[in-house]
Amino acid sequence: MQAPRDDLAPPKDDPFTTEELKQYDGSDSSKPILVAIKGTVFDVSAKADVYGPGRSYSIFAGKDGSRGLGLSSLKPEDAVADYSTLDAKDLKVLDDWHAFFSKRYNIVGKVTDGPEINK
Repeated sequence: MQAPRDDLAPPKDDPFTTEELKQYDGSDSSKPILVAIKGTVFDVSAKADVYGPGRSYSIFAGKDGSRGLGLSSLKPEDAVADYSTLDAKDLKVLDDWHAFFSKRYNIVGKVTDGPEINK
């Protein structure tokens, strides 16, 4: 488990569309690896060994996979932004993931065209 960082940059709110976010899935080593949770975009490049292509959590790179995180699922069909069908228990899991990422990775933006629930 990675410890919380005290050297994080101030959060940014740069806009990312869902389509733009796809460019940051780790397949282009000149670009950062980004993961969005509940519309918040995190730079997870420091953990390319986890989020990079072919790695255990690469399913979440370059997208908002909130539903999958809430369900603790690595199925491609679950790695989508719309988490409106999650029950209270799964919403808590999703909120815990958001808090975990917020303490460990720089926030670099917001997804501008995700499901309404993410706004």
